[in-house]
Amino acid sequence: MRVLALASTFPRWKNDTEPDFVYWLESLLAKDFEITVLAPHHKGARLSENIGGLKVRRFRYFIPKYERLCYEGGIRPNMQKSLLARLQLPFLLISEFAAVKMLLPRNRFDLIHAHWILPQGLVAVLAKKIFSVPVIVTVHAGDVFPLKSPFFRALAKWTLKNADEVTVNSRATAEAVRRVADVRMQIIPMGVDLKLFSSGSAAKIRKKYGINGKALLFVGRLAEKKGVAFLVSAMKRIVRKYPSCTLLIVGDGPERHLLERQVRSLNLSKNIIFAGSVPKKELPAFYRAADVFVLPSIVARSGDTEGLGVVLLEALASGTPVAASNVGGIPDIVIDNSTGLLFPQKNPDAIAASVLRILGSKALSNKLVRNAKKRIIRNFSWNVVAEKFRKIYLRGSS
Repeated sequence: MRVLALASTFPRWKNDTEPDFVYWLESLLAKDFEITVLAPHHKGARLSENIGGLKVRRFRYFIPKYERLCYEGGIRPNMQKSLLARLQLPFLLISEFAAVKMLLPRNRFDLIHAHWILPQGLVAVLAKKIFSVPVIVTVHAGDVFPLKSPFFRALAKWTLKNADEVTVNSRATAEAVRRVADVRMQIIPMGVDLKLFSSGSAAKIRKKYGINGKALLFVGRLAEKKGVAFLVSAMKRIVRKYPSCTLLIVGDGPERHLLERQVRSLNLSKNIIFAGSVPKKELPAFYRAADVFVLPSIVARSGDTEGLGVVLLEALASGTPVAASNVGGIPDIVIDNSTGLLFPQKNPDAIAASVLRILGSKALSNKLVRNAKKRIIRNFSWNVVAEKFRKIYLRGSS
């Protein structure tokens, strides 16, 4: 059985810091299916290669050195900050459709799996109308939460209504989809590599960054919806209790300079370290070096928020207790007082209180990690997730 997977975010090269969940899912499914991944090109990436059992094809959608729409934050954030990126949207849509139209008759695909509603889902459904190929659309949250424009909501509704199967990554994403289109869907989260995140040297990271006391960790893009500014504010209260406590911020993004300025204004430069972007293979050591992982996500002004919070899965798989805000799909992972602690969004005092509870009780910390590990193995390992998609692939092609 041959499957064409469409994605706008996919590793561009080895050790890329771009999100790699599409790669992990499709590479596991490649054990049972012949899968080709079609993704946008980016300067420095190969147009064609085979990785992880996948055939990867990248299509150019603009003059290569000026391609600005995809990667490094995603389509919507890139459009917000760049006129050039906004101008490239129609070129992306046309180029992706042309690439799909060229690949389909040559390879006789039995199924198209589109990751994200727009533009991949739209392109897939248009191709379905021409080639009669079944379509699965997977919604990853960032493609539906901020969907405000009547025009784009209409396109999304048409796409979802005409897909043969729709999957979403959390209950919150499912609710957002229902506000756009009344369709049948299955909730299947993205997963975590339990083997990778059970390794890593905590001592190496602590030595590298000079951490001698308690350590907190944030991993993610430094963008509004991640709410890192509220975590920085919470550190004022945390360091009063633990003066040598260190917060490691792993990741980069448009708000980094604002956060660095905030750190300086609060006189927290000795307690907060910006580590920048880190390849996935190096992340386990960061998680294992932390006493608490904190995800202070919020509902951004655009309406966007955390669809699931894969970094929470990574932290818990590493044996690190978590505290996170009660927004989006986070409660699908963090059951308050059982697999982690939840706090209300945009509330530095609540963040600090949750962190201090975990730091102050080894019994609580151990309980949260123990319960979380059981839940992750049962519901969020990549093998479990891939098996659910394998059944959908077989059903979709029949």
